[in-house]
Formats: sequence, structure tokens, C-alpha cells
Amino acid sequence: MPFQNLFAAGGVVMFPLLGFSILAVALILERINFWIRVARQDALVREVLDLYKRSPRAAILKLEQSTDVPIARIFLAALELDRPKPEEFRLALESAAQAELPLLKRFNTVFETIISLSPLLGLLGTVLGLITSFASLRIGQVGGASSVGVSAGISEALVSTASGLIVAIVTLLFANTFRGLYLRQIALIQEYGGQIELLYRRRYEHGEVPYAAT
Repeated sequence: MPFQNLFAAGGVVMFPLLGFSILAVALILERINFWIRVARQDALVREVLDLYKRSPRAAILKLEQSTDVPIARIFLAALELDRPKPEEFRLALESAAQAELPLLKRFNTVFETIISLSPLLGLLGTVLGLITSFASLRIGQVGGASSVGVSAGISEALVSTASGLIVAIVTLLFANTFRGLYLRQIALIQEYGGQIELLYRRRYEHGEVPYAAT
């Protein structure tokens, strides 16, 4: 069945479902692009930690070239402080990490809304299709216009239900994937933050002046 006919057969609920599907695809593509950028920050962190052991200034310059990833902004928030105490350094890391959380879980609420409403819209289409079918029935009449009306109603019920489930299932698969990436990123931020904090404490205890104060 051509898409135009399939869309028409689904009834009025196909319009909001189409809007949900377009919105979901756009947000999914944005999140995929975001997580691809984030994936390269593991190599960046290893390089920055190695640079920091030798030259904090070089580490900061490297981070400033990569401010499009969250971990770079988190590190810079602490490393650019003027001679902070270790406790202040840690608080700066934690505050910057908290500030990045909304970006990491961006659009989660929209995904949840689409996942919740799409099956309900499909169910609404089912109800409307059944109403159309029953309204077309005439006692004592079999075939003809009555059969056409019943078939159209059943078609609307089935197509709308299937469409709502498809939109919800596809969105759910990607939303769960992004949620898993988010949880993994939180764990990595804590790990990387602990490593840079440890390096800073060692330099601080040896009386080495941080770059921001030079």
C-alpha cells in the first residue's frame, strides 16, 4: 500500500503521529551527533592528564581547543582558578559537572512524552476506527456500502495502532541507548575528575604554583 493511502487509512491521529515521528527523528539525529563528539573525549582526557603532569599550561591550552566536549569545560572550570585550595578545586569540578548534566540528558523529557503519547494516539485511532465500523453497520444489511464502511473503520483502527506502536518502539530504542550513554558519561566524569584532582593535590602539596596564578 502506498504511503499516501496508508496515511489516509490511519485517520486523523496520523497527523500528530507524523509530527511525533518527525520530531523524534530530528532529536535522535542531534543526539547521535552529540554523542559522536563526546566519544572522542576519552583520548583527549588521557592526553590532558599526561600533559598536566609535565606542564599545566600546556594542558589548559589543549583543553581550550576542545571546549565543544563536556569534560574539557569541566576541567577548565577548575584549572583556570587562581591558586585554589584542593577543596575549592574539587568544588569547582563538581559544580561544573552539575552544570553539564542538562546537556547530557537533553531531550529526555521529549523522548518520554513521545514514547508515552504515541501508543495512546494509536489507541485513540483504534477507538475511532471501531466507532466508524459500528456506525456503518445496518441491521439486516450485508455487503455493499455497509461492508465498505466497516472495512474502512477496521483499517483505520489497525493502521493507527500499528503506527503509534512503531513510533513509540523506535523512539524507545534510541532513548534507552542515550540513557545508557548518559549514565556511562556520568561515571567517566567522576573518574576523570578524581584523576585530575589527585594530580592537582600532588602539585599543591609540593608547593607548585598553578598556571592561573603565573
